[in-house]
Amino acid sequence: MKNVFFAFSLLLFVSGCMSGQTKTVAARIAPTHSDSLQKIVDTAAQSVLEKFASKKLLTNELAITVINLGDAQKPMQASFRGDVQIYPASVIKLFYLVAAHRGMEDGKIQDTPELRRGMRDMIVDSLNEATGYIVDAITGTTSGPELPQKEIEEWWNKRNAANRYFTSLGYTNINVSKKPWCEGPYGRETQAIKLFEPKRNWLTTDATARLLSEIATGKAVSQKHCDEMMELLKRDPFSKGDSGDQAHAYTGASVPPGTKLWSKAGWTSEMRHDAAYVELPNGAKFVVVIFTTNHANDHAIIPFAAKAVIDQM
Repeated sequence: MKNVFFAFSLLLFVSGCMSGQTKTVAARIAPTHSDSLQKIVDTAAQSVLEKFASKKLLTNELAITVINLGDAQKPMQASFRGDVQIYPASVIKLFYLVAAHRGMEDGKIQDTPELRRGMRDMIVDSLNEATGYIVDAITGTTSGPELPQKEIEEWWNKRNAANRYFTSLGYTNINVSKKPWCEGPYGRETQAIKLFEPKRNWLTTDATARLLSEIATGKAVSQKHCDEMMELLKRDPFSKGDSGDQAHAYTGASVPPGTKLWSKAGWTSEMRHDAAYVELPNGAKFVVVIFTTNHANDHAIIPFAAKAVIDQM
């Protein structure tokens, strides 16, 4: 099994499995910048900063990216601080979800009920234990006691498999090598932090919006696997009990009746983020990703920011 995982890391992520991608993934179409969409994003960002000025929300504590998917063949994008690296809270789990489906599609990860359970618990209930299981599956690593120098270097190389995969697709300013934790890392997780890099993952709203838009349009992997991911991301924005308020406490709090919503939200003691794909009753289809820092207890910021975008869409 160890050799299988190692082969998976090398073949899938180092090479990018480009032959598999060209056979099973629809052509990716990079969004182009839109001046009109930029006005929407800038207006929304300014209204958020003004609204929460009394809460001392600063410019460098907010990031927003919007991708308009009204025409899937001509996606349009605009952002406010969209290329800034920010600790991603639970939004990182979107990247692990795509990497797992890439592995299943290419036959490098076995599709089992336990793997499906892990993905569901990671996305629907945002469980960190499940996320750790998925990280192990896509990288061939496990947590545990410290390792000798050579072994920890090999372990770290494998742990960065997902980074190499997304880098091969052109993703920049991201790090997706860490398991999430509540109490802090132990053993080889701590050892790797001391030896190789700071302890946190990071994302940008631009990268996150791109990933979610590719899931929503069937381009992240095959249409079948994208449909399966979308099923896990589906939210009821009008139910406060939906998956621990994954929807209603975030973008879902601001959508009009009849809206369809798919999203992954998260928070820590410092951060509060949401990545949502929205289909409005008027036919508008778009991704909106909002990251905030240092204001995790200000629950109103993301719903207000989302509404500032949605009202203009």
